[in-house]
Amino acid sequence: MPHFKANAKITNRDYEAKQHADTAVEVGDKADTAVIGDTDTEGTRTCTERAKALRGTLEPAVKPALATTAETLGKSTAEIAPVIEVSHLAKSFGKHQVLQDVSFKVCQGDVTCIIGASGSGKSTLLRCINLLENPDKGELHYCGKVVEYGGMEATAYRGKVGMVFQNFNLFNNLNVLENCVLAPCQVLREDKDTVTARAKRLLEQVGMGAYINAKPHQLSGGQKQRVAIARALTMQPEVLLFDEPTSALDPQMVGEVLRVMRQVAAGGMTMLVVTHEMKFAAEVATKVVYMADGVIVEEGTPEQIFHAPSDPRTAKFLANTQNLW
Repeated sequence: MPHFKANAKITNRDYEAKQHADTAVEVGDKADTAVIGDTDTEGTRTCTERAKALRGTLEPAVKPALATTAETLGKSTAEIAPVIEVSHLAKSFGKHQVLQDVSFKVCQGDVTCIIGASGSGKSTLLRCINLLENPDKGELHYCGKVVEYGGMEATAYRGKVGMVFQNFNLFNNLNVLENCVLAPCQVLREDKDTVTARAKRLLEQVGMGAYINAKPHQLSGGQKQRVAIARALTMQPEVLLFDEPTSALDPQMVGEVLRVMRQVAAGGMTMLVVTHEMKFAAEVATKVVYMADGVIVEEGTPEQIFHAPSDPRTAKFLANTQNLW
């Protein structure tokens, strides 16, 4: 089995990078126009260098409220209270049970990648977490509170949990900028000028600043997905869900989207990613979840899952996907 450089401590390293950025990095005026697209290998730069790159490329409004006390920085992921907790979730469509008794936690700053064969329930799980589908059984907890599946509370919750879809889901009748501005103005009732300025900065940062007046049909798949990421970030979510964000792209477009996702993860965003990109999961995730037949078979650090899976089903799946590594 190929060896992977697991990156299980990315969260703590990013906290350290943030501290360096706050104390040792001066950001010039040109930083506001920096474009996400850094191709440096993760882990090869010092914290100070990495912090400088992050401060120069990431919109401050994108970052969730990171805990910066010494006590929190010293805790392991297991000790940090979960942002999202899924408890005994179940979902059926007709007589077909898609999810069965699914439970797991996502902590602040985690990048959790969900892997598994098609039809294993991964996308349905993500849609239930975002309440695009209401679970039949079980509970969702957000920051320690039970999420009600209907009404204003659900709407408020969904405003904190953004989603990037496999097929982009851009509004074809709106241009790029309008796609990004619509939801914050309509749903969150934010000031349009404020949202527009934020959206333009984010579009610049994902390399789409020159396309703000373009319609979706004028863009490539990779460009559409970068717009979709900027649109989700314009809502300033605390958690960002990705439902197979590269599966609808031509192979040559995959890299540009993954680079943007790496930068979003490096900024401290809590991410839950359904993906077939095993290399991305091995290098970027803090936790990997393997699903099969609607259940979580195994979860652990990338090193545990990719190097020493404890369940034979996980090992078999990984052996069958070596071409994706």
